[in-house]
Amino acid sequence: MEFLCIGLSHRTAPLSVRERLALPEPRQVELLQRLAQAPNEAFLVSTCNRVELYLAAPDVNRARENALDELQHLGGPEALEHLFEHKGEDALVHLFRVAASLDSMVLGEAQILGQVKDAFERGQGAGAVRGELTRVCASAFGCAKRVRTETAIGRSATSMASAAVSLASKVFDGLGDKTVLLVGAGEMAELAARHLKQAGATRILVANRTLARAEALAAEVGGAARPFEELHSLLTSADVVVCSTASPVPLFTKENVGAVAKARKHRTLFMVDLAVPRDIAPEVGELDWVHAYDVDDIQKFVADNAAARAEEAQKAGVLVAQEVARFVRERAVRNGVPVLAQLRQRAEAIARSEVERTLSSLGDGLTDKQRKSIEAMGRAIVNKLLHEPTARLRAVGPEHEGNRLAGAAAELFGLEEAPARTEVGPNVVVQGGKG
Repeated sequence: MEFLCIGLSHRTAPLSVRERLALPEPRQVELLQRLAQAPNEAFLVSTCNRVELYLAAPDVNRARENALDELQHLGGPEALEHLFEHKGEDALVHLFRVAASLDSMVLGEAQILGQVKDAFERGQGAGAVRGELTRVCASAFGCAKRVRTETAIGRSATSMASAAVSLASKVFDGLGDKTVLLVGAGEMAELAARHLKQAGATRILVANRTLARAEALAAEVGGAARPFEELHSLLTSADVVVCSTASPVPLFTKENVGAVAKARKHRTLFMVDLAVPRDIAPEVGELDWVHAYDVDDIQKFVADNAAARAEEAQKAGVLVAQEVARFVRERAVRNGVPVLAQLRQRAEAIARSEVERTLSSLGDGLTDKQRKSIEAMGRAIVNKLLHEPTARLRAVGPEHEGNRLAGAAAELFGLEEAPARTEVGPNVVVQGGKG
């Protein structure tokens, strides 16, 4: 089984491309079930900043072709221009870094780990994640926990939601006398609501398709819930709008926002869109009294935040390299017996070939006892030659360099699944199999 990560993120693709691949959960499950026909495994991490497929397959080239076909079908040919790929240990390193929030738009934010865990559980529920990816994800989650425990990368981290609230506060020089409209009542909206309250906002309105969820969130922050049908009329009184729904089409367009201009007397409106696909059409920003921002705009705003934690990120990177090396080492030890089996099979095949050649050259003059003695000698040579390497390979445990010994044996004897020597981080070199 070999690992592959293929996808796009805020680092490689603009929002207009990312939102094409943002699928509702039922379609994510359908995609995984198509890609994870046994023995293949797969799970999909889909957030506002990334859409990444993680695959484990014995024929990774065919798995890659299938994944590319699916992504092209969903996002069009342009999507392929923005894809990145990581294979083998590089795919592991990328997953571990994503889970540890080292690849996030907001460095150190805690939300991504929950999103990766959700993706893992969704994959399990779809029957697409089984033994191989279960072990990988368990190690990635343990690594993320270690990073947050042993470094300060998550302390005072700016989330997307807190960055949006901070930006709104700067636009209005405070939110104490402003009316804020939250559109959506999911996890991102909950985070935004808490940050709004901490920033001094006292008039918070919550609109959501499910009114009960809007009421629950409003009660938590001392706000008021409003029916979703009043969404556009609420723009008349709102000063700040924060959107984070799962709508497949924009809720706010230049036409329906522009329609309230007269009633608002062209009063400044701050709108920030934390959803992918976008809730606010890009053309809304063309209205001269509207300040409209999307997740890519927020990325620029939080750039300084990432720079401030660069030192902690470096420490976290070392921990990731150590944890990837540990996983690859333990995996190689688990796979050590197949190396032994291949080694013995190769040695016995050579011995049989040479014994038969020797017996053939000696002709028919040998007795049955003599022939058996030559055959026994061949077997004895194999057993004596392999005794020490077999004992060493069986003796090494997870905390030893079993992967190095198994890899060396495979490479020296030209075995089919010879592990490759791979750099996984600063000054860390591990041996891993094709998977």
